[in-house]
Amino acid sequence: ASVGFHLHHLLGVLNRLMTYSKGHNLSEEQFVYLKSEGVEDSRISPENLIQHFTKGIDEFLSYLKTVPEIRLTEFREVGRKQLPSTVIGLLFHAAEHTQRHIGQLLVTVSVVKNLD
Repeated sequence: ASVGFHLHHLLGVLNRLMTYSKGHNLSEEQFVYLKSEGVEDSRISPENLIQHFTKGIDEFLSYLKTVPEIRLTEFREVGRKQLPSTVIGLLFHAAEHTQRHIGQLLVTVSVVKNLD
């Protein structure tokens, strides 16, 4: 997958997992964003995508600072199927998912650089 896909996808994933960890359902706007992941849009510049990704990471890190330790084991339902999780489970999944995609992004960048 492209570098742009990974950044776009991760931004959406972090936003969705943060929403679920707060005990909320996804908004219509979040569903629209989800459907747009993986769809190329030449109107989005790399600089704009990086700026939005950085902002999303900053928002997620700021949110983490507000989560009281006592809430970490609270039950949360995820998605349309209302799958069971906990706040800490969702936050851990956000970290793991981000780490995996950043790894894939770095491999993609390395391969593209070696093509030159």
